[in-house]
Amino acid sequence: MTQIDKNIAAATSGYRLGIDIGGTFTDLVLISSDGVVHTKKVPTTPDDYSRAILEGTKAILDEAGIDFLSVAEVSHATTIATNTIIQRKGVKVALITTAGFRDVLEIGRFRTPRLYDLDYRKPEPLVERALRFEVPERMLANGDIHLPLDEAAVMRTAEACRANGVDAIAVCFINSYANPEHEQRAAQLLREHAGGAAVCASSDLVPQVLEYERTSTTVINAYVRPIIESYLQTLRQKLTDFGIAVPLHIMQSSGGMLPWKVAAENPVHIIESGPAAGVVGAQKLGKKLGLGDLIVFDMGGTTAKASVVRDNEFSLSPETEVGGGAALGHRLLQGSGYVVQVPTIDMAEVGAGGGSIAWLDAGNVMQVGPESAGARPGPVCYGKGGTQPTITDANLVLGYLNPEVLCGGELQIDFAMAQDAIDELGSRLSRSRIETAFGIHSIANINMIRALSAVTSERGLEASGFTMMGFGGNAGVHVCGLAEEIGINRILIPPAAGVFSALGLSFADVEHVSLRAFYRGIGQTDPAVLQGAFVSMISEVEALLDADGFGAAKAKEIALYADARYAGQTSTLTVPIAPLPVTPATIDQFVSAFNEVHEQTFGYVSSEEPVQLVCLKVVGRGLSDTTRMPENVQVSRQHHVPQRSREAYFGPDHDWLSTPVFSRAALAEGVLEGPLIVEEYDTTTVVRPGWTAELDTWNNIVLTRVPAR
Repeated sequence: MTQIDKNIAAATSGYRLGIDIGGTFTDLVLISSDGVVHTKKVPTTPDDYSRAILEGTKAILDEAGIDFLSVAEVSHATTIATNTIIQRKGVKVALITTAGFRDVLEIGRFRTPRLYDLDYRKPEPLVERALRFEVPERMLANGDIHLPLDEAAVMRTAEACRANGVDAIAVCFINSYANPEHEQRAAQLLREHAGGAAVCASSDLVPQVLEYERTSTTVINAYVRPIIESYLQTLRQKLTDFGIAVPLHIMQSSGGMLPWKVAAENPVHIIESGPAAGVVGAQKLGKKLGLGDLIVFDMGGTTAKASVVRDNEFSLSPETEVGGGAALGHRLLQGSGYVVQVPTIDMAEVGAGGGSIAWLDAGNVMQVGPESAGARPGPVCYGKGGTQPTITDANLVLGYLNPEVLCGGELQIDFAMAQDAIDELGSRLSRSRIETAFGIHSIANINMIRALSAVTSERGLEASGFTMMGFGGNAGVHVCGLAEEIGINRILIPPAAGVFSALGLSFADVEHVSLRAFYRGIGQTDPAVLQGAFVSMISEVEALLDADGFGAAKAKEIALYADARYAGQTSTLTVPIAPLPVTPATIDQFVSAFNEVHEQTFGYVSSEEPVQLVCLKVVGRGLSDTTRMPENVQVSRQHHVPQRSREAYFGPDHDWLSTPVFSRAALAEGVLEGPLIVEEYDTTTVVRPGWTAELDTWNNIVLTRVPAR
């Protein structure tokens, strides 16, 4: 019996380990099949992310009294790919493309996120021009060969890559989505003769139209692949050496889990890995409890994210941008980063987290973020060398956070250092300590409202009809103030809110996606041809699920989608298609669904405009034998708070108020009126005056706004 067999056989309790690496903390959650949850937060170790994971894994197992043999599965969300791109610390990449298209990356799109900023410059291409090589070949858009591949030119390019010490090669030929023959042959030659460089072909990753988007995606995959491969191989080996030789899955940007080897080869699919996990957890919980439409708000140490769950489903965007700063979630506000043409949960993101730094711009006006203090040195109050005040330092001075310890006493707080840092900033503004701290808190809220508005009012949605679900280490401090600003009257803080993304990993299913270009007007689409394409793609996805252990005896779920647009548009929308068979009625239903999604997204419908199909997608999910979402969740770590109160500042309307501090368990006694503070191991919830707090049957904190008298 192999070690893996022994682990699986011994895992009678069915513990699943979820690991989410954040900018400040690495969160770990261990959940049993009956819903008992163990949690742990450890400082992230940017020099070697796996070190924090191993330290945290050992600590959580020791504290829970659980043997490593009881771990049956490990799920992981990571921001390493994103950080590598943002920091431009990827490997040396070459691009091989069709003669005449060397500068596609340089030209990109004619869009800018700051229309009237004459000094704005697009981010530099990830491949320097000297390493962009042209190869004579030409495939027509219908797949016919116009000019055969010049294999001798490919061999000369391989030699040039070797001579330049290239670590990875992106291959992207024009119209390879229609016929990949040339691209696949070139990739084969490069793998054989380019000195061991990792080779990524666009026809393997994104066989879709639009050469810039396809090129950008392939380059990004090559840029981070060796780093992600090395990291995941190291993590897999360290977990095995530790005794945990069970399946390791990585969260995709689309909300499904991917086996680590597949993720290592195709890291472009895990760019938004961390944020996706929280949205999946919220969607699963909302569906189980019948919460209705949700605004999902996740505030961690570096960023804050917002997304929407409607009719128990989150929406997917056909692409995202990375490396150009935080995304405001507006489809028309693009051009600041590098395009990644893979399905991604639709969300807005701003650089506002607990570690976001407050600073003064050239006009002596205070700004907050997007730069973060990160895990090292962290906020000033952590006492690890930070000198610039952060949102966490401001919230501490305002009385919202425990002035002595966080993380259940594991993190000592230096309150005086936070005060000094706020004072120093305030002196430059001629403002008092409290004015400065509340200013930081308020500016952070304004920044986060931009993200919340981007997924609601800017898309024609009335926020007051939604319930907000807030999680992440810092969301609970800000949710009431944010809800008041956008008109929300009900908030849920789920169990283990501070590590909820790690918990959400345990709820997700294994998922594979097959993409295929299908570029034609819907009015000229033969249902039989469309069905034939889907049948082939379904077979591909089912084969991948079979390889993951979801064979004939296992349950599978297959969903069909298409990316479409009005003829002449550049942006596409992902819309579901009814299950097979494809009939004329199926196509009519799709057009109606597309018009509805288009109106929700852009605010209008052009019913006279022809709808154009661009890409087909098949999503296959492997459904586990065990229940991914338990009937209830019971957090094992009971954070006891002695009955006490402290002064907290709630703005000029309320000033300082004596505010009682409770544990989550104390809310079980009934409805409590704000102001009050709920302290937990992994997060703190501040209930403003005019709000009430109570627990529901699933141990969620339910915050309700009291109607004005």
